[in-house]
Amino acid sequence: MQGLVDSMMRYPLASVLAYFSVGVLALLVFLSVFERVTRYNGWEEIRKGNVAAAMATGGKIFGICNIFRFSILANDSIYESLLWAAVGFVLLLAAYFLFEFLTPVFRIDEEIAKDNRAVGLLAMILSVSLSYVVGAAVM
Repeated sequence: MQGLVDSMMRYPLASVLAYFSVGVLALLVFLSVFERVTRYNGWEEIRKGNVAAAMATGGKIFGICNIFRFSILANDSIYESLLWAAVGFVLLLAAYFLFEFLTPVFRIDEEIAKDNRAVGLLAMILSVSLSYVVGAAVM
């Protein structure tokens, strides 16, 4: 199977479609993991107009995609790219838990659920910023 996929990756259109498909699938999987570890329902909060939840979720989406971007640029095969994207995602997830742990004055998830936009903005900027650090490390 790997030989078939590798031979198809020589064609630019097939390569673009493969990376796009795998990237969207990885985004859905990784984002669902983020949803499971947060104490609020991000999509329900966004539906209600919670801007802080939208910013935090947007930062996670950007961070996941940015890490996948770096892993595509750095690796020869789609398999290696997916593997390094998963490693990068685990690091981004660890940063989320560290962010929650290092702010003992308030709970990040509770503040985002209350639409504290300052916390939502900070969460977004943290996800975006760390995705560049993680991405550079996986290159």
